Amino acid sequence: MPRWESNAQGRLEQAALELFETQGFERTTVAQIARAAGLTERSFYRYFPDKREVLFAGNELETHLVAQVEAVDPGVTPIEALLTALGTADEIFSSREFLRRRTRVIAASPALAERDLIKLADIARAMGRALERRGVERGEARLIIDVAVAISRRATSRWLADPDATLSELVAQAAAELCEVVAPLAPTVR
Repeated sequence: MPRWESNAQGRLEQAALELFETQGFERTTVAQIARAAGLTERSFYRYFPDKREVLFAGNELETHLVAQVEAVDPGVTPIEALLTALGTADEIFSSREFLRRRTRVIAASPALAERDLIKLADIARAMGRALERRGVERGEARLIIDVAVAISRRATSRWLADPDATLSELVAQAAAELCEVVAPLAPTVR
């Protein structure tokens, strides 16, 4: 098996996704993934520490979102900075079809669902630190992050289902929906 073939990491990711879909995450081995990608197990471990990480490797999304939060004008509110950043995530996402398939595989495996939550928590912490660098108090940053993540989840699930929608439009729509739900509480909360 030649090592020089291009896009080994991408081939491993694609092979793993296909095997996870057809036989399940738990029944898929690293050897099977490597073989399906035309590589060796040793090659697999050059790119990923274990088979879970095939779907979670890299920190491109975290790096992108933090950079976007930091690039927003300092006069913009923290929630607006986060929502603006989250609306640009599609700039670095894989194809919608790959993400749809990945989402189904993750939902079918408790181990992958757990890893997905850990990855999301890591991203949330990084964005929280970015807000703190903008002068937001830690507790307030955490609350803002939690709200923004809820908005992002709703928007992203819609984005995956609607090929004509842009993520930034769906983030704005989900934020408006949240405002409608929360607005009746405003006069009674003190």
